[in-house]
Amino acid sequence: MDTDEQLQLTPEHLAVRTLGELTFPSPLDGGLLERGESMHYVGEHDRVLVDGTLGVASRRGVPVEELPTFEPGGPRRKLYFDPKKTKVGIVTCGGLCPGLNNVIRGLVGELAEHYGVHSVLGFRDGYLGLTPLGAEPVELTPESVRWINQQGGTVLGTSRGGQDPKVMVETLRLRQIDVLFVIGGDGSLRGAQAIADESLRQGLPIAVVGVPKTIDNDIPWIDRSFGFQTAFGRAAESIRSAATEARSHRGGVGLVKLMGRHSGFIAAYATLASDDVDLVLIPEVPMPLDGERGVLAHVERTLDRQGHALIVVAEGYGQDMFAGTEGGADPSGNAKLFDIGKKLRDELGSHLTAAGTDFQLRYVDPGYAIRSVPANSHDSVYCTRLAQAAVHAAMAGRTATVAGRWHGRFVNLPIPLVTRTRNQVDPRGDLWLSVLEATGQPVHV
Repeated sequence: MDTDEQLQLTPEHLAVRTLGELTFPSPLDGGLLERGESMHYVGEHDRVLVDGTLGVASRRGVPVEELPTFEPGGPRRKLYFDPKKTKVGIVTCGGLCPGLNNVIRGLVGELAEHYGVHSVLGFRDGYLGLTPLGAEPVELTPESVRWINQQGGTVLGTSRGGQDPKVMVETLRLRQIDVLFVIGGDGSLRGAQAIADESLRQGLPIAVVGVPKTIDNDIPWIDRSFGFQTAFGRAAESIRSAATEARSHRGGVGLVKLMGRHSGFIAAYATLASDDVDLVLIPEVPMPLDGERGVLAHVERTLDRQGHALIVVAEGYGQDMFAGTEGGADPSGNAKLFDIGKKLRDELGSHLTAAGTDFQLRYVDPGYAIRSVPANSHDSVYCTRLAQAAVHAAMAGRTATVAGRWHGRFVNLPIPLVTRTRNQVDPRGDLWLSVLEATGQPVHV
């Protein structure tokens, strides 16, 4: 997001929808809620500032109390739902991501062990499980999810593609579900918004709370999405393998294609974690193949200088090279990407051969293997904390809401805010500057 977009935020953009008055005492009160405010925690009646710098806040020209703020996450002393009577559903949607099972485990544990919720259903195979065509949901208990955090993927299964909100809400009504947790990316969260809107239209007090998931880290207004750190760590391992291959052969060229449909965060972070890369190509920074400052010339110069070269490319880079070619769409309506990795492999091979360069090119595409691994320790902790924050929001009657972290604090954010734009690498930001410094590649803005 850019500064102009941040300055355009209004209180309406940040308002979190609630189902009604909070009347039930929280079982957490008198114990876990007895803590003073500190730099790490603010009370439920405080607010979290959107602006992270004095410069942006000053440009608004308003008093401090009128600055835009997020609702803080965390437990409330009063709840909308009576925990003993509350029935909960959980669904995982979209592509796989490290940490899905950790979030499921965290939700079930917090609901059962701290709030005393006795009925938690896991809907199978994404939103398909909320239709008559879906498989029978499974009962989730602390015992049944105890070890699932050690597995990759999702024990509930997943799918892509939308379903009719009316049909899904009818399923929730028949199952007497009071709270639905949706673990998914921007498309899945739009589906969650549709479910919340349809529930409101029918007068059904169903809380729909999202836990934002995207391996590309492209959901805005949160510090990062879960699974991202595990993903770029695994990607860095692939880069190091390709680097070893490149250095070990005369004229060795390593080419690694990583995920990143619209945002190059995995490519950028994995590069910085590896410190062996000579060129990074991401969707946000157009760099032509040809020309003195293009990809092919830079690789050729790098080979001449050091005898080997290593290139990292995000899958969404260079899609304009396939203009005029029909690619179709996936079940979620996303345009299918053309294979930029194979395109670059062929173009590099042809160029270096024509230049008379002795080279050996190794192409590595770790692809979906990165999605399917278990979360690392850091992501495991983050998943648990996100799950706890989501449960706190839901039990307090928040709906059409996601739990996230902003500038280190957990906050509740309205779904329309986090789905209206996309988080991308800023070509003028400090992350991309670090990449340029690490690789020494030509500057393109």
